[in-house]
Amino acid sequence: MSDPASAPAPAAAVPAQGRDTAALERLTAYLEDIAARLRSGDLEPDAAAKLVDECAQVASNASAELERLARVAASEPLPGQDQLL
Repeated sequence: MSDPASAPAPAAAVPAQGRDTAALERLTAYLEDIAARLRSGDLEPDAAAKLVDECAQVASNASAELERLARVAASEPLPGQDQLL
């Protein structure tokens, strides 16, 4: 099982910039790691069940981060668009 200290940082720790996908990339890599461990078949049923629960939580965090990025991106003006005074 992974070290909780190496778990991805919460989305709130990432600067609010629409193009900053570092947190989402960390969450994705973490999900891929969990999936690889589950596919290995080397886990006891209890350990696998804990990983499945952890996977669900990380996926939820990734979804929230993706929504945050979408909201920030939607609030930024499109390139070449000037604001009316």
